[in-house]
Amino acid sequence: MKNKMNNSETHFLGVDVGGTHLKIGLVDKNGNILDFQKEDTTPFRDHAEGFGQAFISGLDKYFKKYPQVEKVGIGLPGLISKDRTTPLEIPAIPSLNNFNLKNGLEKAYPDKEFFLENDAAAAAIGEFYYGKDDPSDNFLFITMGTGIGSAMVLDGEVFKGSRGNALEMGHMLSSGSARLETLIGRKGILSILERMIAAYPEKAGRLKGADLGTHLLVDTAKEGNEVSLMVFQEVGIILGEAIVSTVRILDVTEVYFGGGISAGLEFMMPSMERTIRQYLTNYYNKDLRLKKATLENNAGTLGAAALCFMGSGL
Repeated sequence: MKNKMNNSETHFLGVDVGGTHLKIGLVDKNGNILDFQKEDTTPFRDHAEGFGQAFISGLDKYFKKYPQVEKVGIGLPGLISKDRTTPLEIPAIPSLNNFNLKNGLEKAYPDKEFFLENDAAAAAIGEFYYGKDDPSDNFLFITMGTGIGSAMVLDGEVFKGSRGNALEMGHMLSSGSARLETLIGRKGILSILERMIAAYPEKAGRLKGADLGTHLLVDTAKEGNEVSLMVFQEVGIILGEAIVSTVRILDVTEVYFGGGISAGLEFMMPSMERTIRQYLTNYYNKDLRLKKATLENNAGTLGAAALCFMGSGL
């Protein structure tokens, strides 16, 4: 499937829709980003006709700039209808809920093709087509950022479930009946960090009194800060427990980790792997591979562009 891409001149537009920004990339078939722009979504939010209509109108300048583009992939942060036309639950942009975005786009730009997908699923597709590690046709993808997203690529396609939105690992119940995303999304990780600083002030180093963020957490872990390393150890255990349950259900052997917080993967890996190996039997453990995704900061844009390959004969 991965080798069916042809036409060396084909360019795609990848649009990664976030809560505060759009990331828009002109991408070729080999995964090279030829041009990239980041656009603030505040004007879209404040638009009299609503975010959806403003987004549709806002694409016009990109089509004028890149007239060669015929296919556009769009990654959205939330649940989408199974036919991939309508955002259903987009917590960061609630005005998009139940707005038939694909229909609106096709009416406005009848000569273009549009492909919509959940952003975590798009990132998984991007890793599948463009990843330097050449993933197999079956893998679990977990993205760690503001929230926890996930997707399963099954036989080279996103597994959607009966209604289109399978693999919402971030909303699995974990320790103390809290959602995984609550525990180890960005806010959850910073809560763990605050707790650890309060408990071990003598080990906190430059974290004491600092403006806490995940970049600082990763940087201080690289410096050997004991509190930061303890935070990642706890995150690794919580995530490991969720992976145990997911692997038991899906019987998957490859797990990729993406998103901004995966920059600290090396620090959470020991406790995560120990937890996973402890609770899975040899049948699962002997073939299980845990890997860092390779597209890093470009995952959203490249993943959105890669949607153009899915089912389009490329």
